[in-house]
Amino acid sequence: MFRIQTLNQIAVQGLERFSRETYEVASEIGHPDAILLRSAKLTAEHAPECLKAVARAGAGVNNIDVAAFTARGIPVFNTPGANANAVKELVLAALLLSSRGIVDGIRWAEGLDTEKDEAALNALIEKEKKRFKGQELRDRTLGIVGLGAIGSQVAEMALGLGMQVVGYDPALSVDAAWRLPNQVQRMENLSALLAKSDYISLHLPLFPETHHLIGAESLKSVKPGARLLNFARAEIVDPMAVKGALEGQRLGAYLCDFPSVTLHGVKGVICTPHLGASTDESEQNCAMMAADQLMDFLEHGNIRNSVNFPSLMLERSRGFRVALTNRNVPRMLGQVLAIFADANTNVIDMLNKSRDDVAYNLLDLDVAPDDSMLDAIRSIDGVINVRVIGEA
Repeated sequence: MFRIQTLNQIAVQGLERFSRETYEVASEIGHPDAILLRSAKLTAEHAPECLKAVARAGAGVNNIDVAAFTARGIPVFNTPGANANAVKELVLAALLLSSRGIVDGIRWAEGLDTEKDEAALNALIEKEKKRFKGQELRDRTLGIVGLGAIGSQVAEMALGLGMQVVGYDPALSVDAAWRLPNQVQRMENLSALLAKSDYISLHLPLFPETHHLIGAESLKSVKPGARLLNFARAEIVDPMAVKGALEGQRLGAYLCDFPSVTLHGVKGVICTPHLGASTDESEQNCAMMAADQLMDFLEHGNIRNSVNFPSLMLERSRGFRVALTNRNVPRMLGQVLAIFADANTNVIDMLNKSRDDVAYNLLDLDVAPDDSMLDAIRSIDGVINVRVIGEA
């Protein structure tokens, strides 16, 4: 029986993925094998020794002390792409809001004197509507910074609207490249994209390298009057630099999902209150994806969509499985295999991958390893943890 602790309200569609014969799931649970959460803060200090995995039903993991869990050999999973459609649709709304005088027009209409007769009201509307005239998206250029699951969907959407699309992503993966429509023009650097784009949409994770990526220096390259959209992470953009660019009319507008004190009330700023993934469908997709990834790891040792471990999937046919995490240093696997060989234990299948300082291994054996073999493996300098998964 595996024990799953939830730290936030998780969509029931995700919780129902866990078989009641195999899993116990609750918010108050002792000795959990895994933790499933959304926005709750989680550090290794609050995680018990028995913990084997952490999964966030969402893309960002800045609420989790990933480095601390990596040091303990605990994979942290996320759900990239599960909320992509929800974010894409909000970006579409932002594109329209930034192009037309919709927000100002609504505010003006709400303040109309409805005591006037219908003819007088209509005459006033016809006279004043030119104040809210905007521009169409068709034939404008959208620059997308970050071409992952969300960025590629935004690109496809924009192409369907008749926009020209350029993209920049220095860390574009092979999978992401396959998803990307071939009409997207790849730019060599951020400055070139900013200079060419009428609209700029950011879809990057928050790393030290992306913190304030859009700041005073990069904004010097922006095409005058461009609209900047940030529905990724607040810290990717320097709000003081954006405020200066708006006041200096370098930027035409800034639309984001992260209200801030610095930008509150600044002309040209439209903020939504972190609505990117706030749809029923997104929450359900994230919960189901996180649950499936946890089950595959706990039951088979497979890793998909971990932010700190390599992706590794090994099909099971027979035998007992050993999941081994170690520091990524030479000759580790050879020492482990030598222990099995000395015990006349046959390895019928295996897979090994590494990511940064961590290596992860799955080894299928024809017989169950005994305690002496496991103790010998654990005693190897550099081994972080060892887990035995039952017979297939």
